Amino acid sequence: QVQLVESGGGSVQSGGSLRLSCAASGYTYSSNCMAWFRQAPGKEREGVAAFSTGSGRPYYADSVKGGFTISRDNAKNTVYLQMNSLKPEDSAMYYCAVRWYGCGGSWDKFIEYNYWGQGTQVTVSS
Repeated sequence: QVQLVESGGGSVQSGGSLRLSCAASGYTYSSNCMAWFRQAPGKEREGVAAFSTGSGRPYYADSVKGGFTISRDNAKNTVYLQMNSLKPEDSAMYYCAVRWYGCGGSWDKFIEYNYWGQGTQVTVSS
């Protein structure tokens, strides 16, 4: 049974940092795409960043480039999202997701992901 468990969310002031973690279990596919999405109230779910385990290549939304960094610990089967210089518009529920093929050009299409975590809330105050 595939499980994705997020942690690390919280409340910070503008300019602060948080590191989200997503621990994955229940599967052994070596080539997959693990991604972070976020959804704020009244808005669509949007892709934030993704990591292709086959190529080792990261992908980022334009809105977070330079501020967020995605990484993966293969030994722990965990993906991280380091978020620096946070802004109030980064406030959202953040979700981890995985699909059984590489990220490619569609990494930000939430409909293509097979499994999702329960989400972790990030709130940035001004």
